[in-house]
Amino acid sequence: MEVVIVTGLSGAGKTQAMNCLEDLGFFCIDNMPPALTDSVLRLAQAEGNDIDKIALAQDLRGRKFFSDIAKTLKSLDNQHINYKVIYLEAADSILIRRYNETRRSHPLSKSGNVREGIAIERKLLEDIRKRADYIIDTQNLKRSQLLERLSNILSEDKLSTFSFNISSFGYKKGIPAEADVVVDVRFIPNPYYVKSLKNLTGNNRKVQNYVMRHDITKFFIKSFVAMIEGLVDAYQKEGKYSLNIAFGCTGGQHRSVTLANEVAGIFERGSYHVNLEHRDL
Repeated sequence: MEVVIVTGLSGAGKTQAMNCLEDLGFFCIDNMPPALTDSVLRLAQAEGNDIDKIALAQDLRGRKFFSDIAKTLKSLDNQHINYKVIYLEAADSILIRRYNETRRSHPLSKSGNVREGIAIERKLLEDIRKRADYIIDTQNLKRSQLLERLSNILSEDKLSTFSFNISSFGYKKGIPAEADVVVDVRFIPNPYYVKSLKNLTGNNRKVQNYVMRHDITKFFIKSFVAMIEGLVDAYQKEGKYSLNIAFGCTGGQHRSVTLANEVAGIFERGSYHVNLEHRDL
């Protein structure tokens, strides 16, 4: 049986994720206390039940029950059950906006202050976030993109394949919260100051040629790819099957886009699964 546990911050899109997982053929149970996990899985595996993929949403709506999630994960490990933990999050400003739009109060905010509730929740979820196999920032994801991301993560023929989520961004708009590895590529000469390239992006061949012609760029890519590929086995031994790498430059238009495209192409040719996103284009 393939088991997916969906958790994360309130308002980050867990219900939407569960809808996507249902579309992907999973039997879904929302807001389930972790202490009931073993019972639910035994029932699902009982004779006559044709359930081979199950998704469980577990979060702080369960209040005191949520403290049992560490015991639940340990029990799954002891039973050698194949499971993945997917953690959803978003920036505070995005979560506050979503709460304001729905006019709901945060489940952990006694005073009604949403920001206060988010801060408490982030603290309480620190341990489970560290245990997560995949961390998804839903800030810029439409439903179709979330569905595609989940599909790529959970496709049966890709479960054992290490995947890279590669993105570009501009420091002007902040560092992506979901990034495991942040690479500042502002050491590369900036195409922005070349008149013919200023209004183009790193998706344009002229900009790519400019960025890639520098020896420092070639040296960096060769060294960086070798380092990351050398760490894949170590990540997998620790139970991590994906890595979020974010390349940043000043505006997120030229250098970071070019580097993200280049590294993504190298990893794809290396038979890794790759998701590529240019946040600030």
